[in-house]
Amino acid sequence: MSDIPYKIYLDESELPTQWYNVRADMKNKPAPLLNPGTGQPLTAEEMGGIFCEELVAQELDDDTAYIPIPAEIREYYKTYRPSPLVRAYNLEKRLGTPAKIYYKFEGNNTSGSHKLNSAIAQAYYAKKQGLKGVTTETGAGQWGTALSMACAYFDLDCKVYMVKVSYEQKPFRREVMRTYGASVTPSPSMETEVGRKILAEHPGTTGSLGCAISEAVEVAVTNPGYRYVLGSVLNQVLLHQSVVGLEAKTACDKFGIVPDVIIGCAGGGSNLGGLIAPFMGEKLRGERDYRIVAVEPASCPSFTRGKFAFDFCDTGKICPLAKMYTLGSGFIPSPNHAGGLRFHGMSPILSQLYYDGLMEAVAVEQTAVFQAAEEFARAEGILPAPESSHAIKVAMDEAMRCKETGEEKTILFGLTGTGYFDLVAYQSFNDGTMTDSIPTDEDLEKSFATLPVVPGT
Repeated sequence: MSDIPYKIYLDESELPTQWYNVRADMKNKPAPLLNPGTGQPLTAEEMGGIFCEELVAQELDDDTAYIPIPAEIREYYKTYRPSPLVRAYNLEKRLGTPAKIYYKFEGNNTSGSHKLNSAIAQAYYAKKQGLKGVTTETGAGQWGTALSMACAYFDLDCKVYMVKVSYEQKPFRREVMRTYGASVTPSPSMETEVGRKILAEHPGTTGSLGCAISEAVEVAVTNPGYRYVLGSVLNQVLLHQSVVGLEAKTACDKFGIVPDVIIGCAGGGSNLGGLIAPFMGEKLRGERDYRIVAVEPASCPSFTRGKFAFDFCDTGKICPLAKMYTLGSGFIPSPNHAGGLRFHGMSPILSQLYYDGLMEAVAVEQTAVFQAAEEFARAEGILPAPESSHAIKVAMDEAMRCKETGEEKTILFGLTGTGYFDLVAYQSFNDGTMTDSIPTDEDLEKSFATLPVVPGT
């Protein structure tokens, strides 16, 4: 057995003091958000009506490589960070592979995921600005849970619009949010103008993140003292999540571990973007090369089947336009899709990196994902979140290829969180009632037809 321990824990003193902004090292910067009315780049003043002031500055900063993490945020991070880098010895043995498999585990907090890394930062800046509260959307519920925890810590009101199908499938996740003081509304709802419009156009819809975003933004901009916060996609969120990759890189460097391939699940991009940040920085600067793989659900395949174009970030078309890989803002994943990763688009940062050929993407079907999840659980003793299990599936595939070829590759993937609130999905898989749903080309073409026309792009 290797002399590398099962779990590599960093000392508290090694907790990052700065976030890393990968945009500073990108030759081709992500396109700016556009005002949907004028088609021009959104100004800081315009963004200030939606987001917190300091977060606007972070969103627009393409040049500062390292941004200091405020002391108050670092103090909160210390309650659950640094998180461990784990050598999956038991999984390696179970697979009979010569590959070395590592995972960065982000499930060691009550929210059960990496989402708390950005939630506490965004809540801090809202409190610093003197706001009354924030609004947001959530899909599977990890982000809503994380934000409710952060808002409770800073004594802020928290209004969460939860995708209706998840609201119904994950009642316990909903109750955790309510325990921390958040109000939770199934989306689309009759509470907002945009929600009523969506329900009129799509009666009986099970909702989407795009729908929930529209409602959360409407509530934020129509209620004084509130701002909207988002758990993925935006530049600021990937910035905050860089603590994941920075810790992973420090742990790897301590033991001379050099990943050949880095794998992360991808829905909006927060987990993948955070995990790969310092490794991608090295790649962009020409210091070292890595193979980086984004894994998405076949039922919501933004990278692998989407278009790289400007699109609305929300179904109600009230948000700014982002240039990203998108399936169209009206795309709604099948209700049988059990996990998160259901946003119609992808982070502008990751979209640009993918477009420039600096990373790969693969789509996997959910029955295969849950099969991998259970095999991982039996080997490693952690019940993984469905989102994380997409990365597990592809990491296992890579390890099995090493078994076939005899290569001793080093694989690193992100275990974004735990699946203890996703047992309805596990039940569906164990009962044999889970099915795969893949949108047809015709379905996607209908959605692509609604993409906005942006002159000059």
